[in-house]
Amino acid sequence: MGPSAIKPTGLLVSVLLLAATAACGRATRTASEPVAPPASFSSSGSVELPDRWWTALGDPGLDAAVDTALSANFDLRIAWERLRAARAVTDRTEALALPLVDASAEGRVSTPEDAGSEGGGSGESYSLDLAASYEVDLWGRIGARIDAERLRAEATRWDYRSAALTLSAEVSRTWAQLAEAGSQVQLAEEQVETNATVLELLENRFGTGQVRAVDILRQRQLVESTREQLTLALEREALLEHRLAVLLGRSPQEGTGARPGALPTLPPVPETGVPLELVRRRPDVRSAFLRLRAADADVAAAVSDQFPRLTIFASTATDAGSVGTLFEDWVRSLGGNLLAPLFFGGELRAEVDRAEAVRQQRLYEYGRATLAAFREVEDALAREARQRQRVGQIETQVELAEQAYAQLRVQYFNGTSDYLDVLTALDEVQALRRSLLTARLTLVEARIALYRALAGSFETARETEAMGGGGDG
Repeated sequence: MGPSAIKPTGLLVSVLLLAATAACGRATRTASEPVAPPASFSSSGSVELPDRWWTALGDPGLDAAVDTALSANFDLRIAWERLRAARAVTDRTEALALPLVDASAEGRVSTPEDAGSEGGGSGESYSLDLAASYEVDLWGRIGARIDAERLRAEATRWDYRSAALTLSAEVSRTWAQLAEAGSQVQLAEEQVETNATVLELLENRFGTGQVRAVDILRQRQLVESTREQLTLALEREALLEHRLAVLLGRSPQEGTGARPGALPTLPPVPETGVPLELVRRRPDVRSAFLRLRAADADVAAAVSDQFPRLTIFASTATDAGSVGTLFEDWVRSLGGNLLAPLFFGGELRAEVDRAEAVRQQRLYEYGRATLAAFREVEDALAREARQRQRVGQIETQVELAEQAYAQLRVQYFNGTSDYLDVLTALDEVQALRRSLLTARLTLVEARIALYRALAGSFETARETEAMGGGGDG
């Protein structure tokens, strides 16, 4: 239709204005906070936590391993490609706000044979057409869809950073586990050597009739039991090496390229800050909030779909019998089209209901992510505090067990104690030493969990290169 055909009456203008008011009223919701953050956490340290939190452990080997994982880990690469795809979807949606322009060209040459007669002539014809259309965003439908995709792309960016944060924690935890496994191997080797030395001493005394044969058998059993512990420790060490290699983007056969030493000495507890700051800092919580805002925009777009759409179109064309005269005469047209949905069997209203239900789902997901962030901090604080107590208690047990073993051994060789008591005491000492290493590892893991729970996001080298290069590759 032409321009004169789209003049609305005064009544139609009023109806459309009322519809626009209703649409705006439903489309501009403010995302509410589903969870009221508490005033503070149960405890706090005094040391500021750096963005690259693993550096607080003071292990250069761990720093290098995390940097390698951030550049080569395949899970993080997958998360990056999701981000690139989300940004491409945003670019595609933004194109809806721009005019669409199509061009077509045609050339035809006819011969006497084509004409079907001997006297038929030959000729040429050429045509060129340009057409453009543009939808006027009367009710903000296109803008709402663009906002939704932009917010989802931004949420995906925080998902990527959350994946980087999780990866750094996983590498740090595996690094600590590998350090503990190496210490367990070393301890098991020492215990095998100790038990073998005791066995040799018993066998020497057996020849003089001072030791019973059953005592030698029991000691041999202890030697084999410690060798079994060594075998298990070596197996666990190998599996952890394979796991760390894969986290670093390498094959298990290639190895990690570096081995940790002993478990790190933990620095002071970091400052926890206030819970409200944690909500703003955590990448997973920010992602959930951005998806909630995107769902708000989806509701606005669904509401706007119920109202008329105005599209303006223009075209120009030219025809000629030769290429030289093709651009001499142009035919132009300009028009508009007003499309109003009248009856869709409840489809549009159902889409609004679906969008609103999704919005509520995103609201609850945001609340769940917020509560999970608070719980992770409190869990890590409680776990570290209790684990420190447990480490101290095991250290006391080790000291007491060593004293008991020393006294029982003297009594045995003086003939006032049974060897079974000596054997039991030695076994307890060795088991407690292994448990002490495990307890110290659990303490380090609790600190890593606290760092992970309190940490915010950090920019990876991949992001820096993409921004500097003007692309996402």
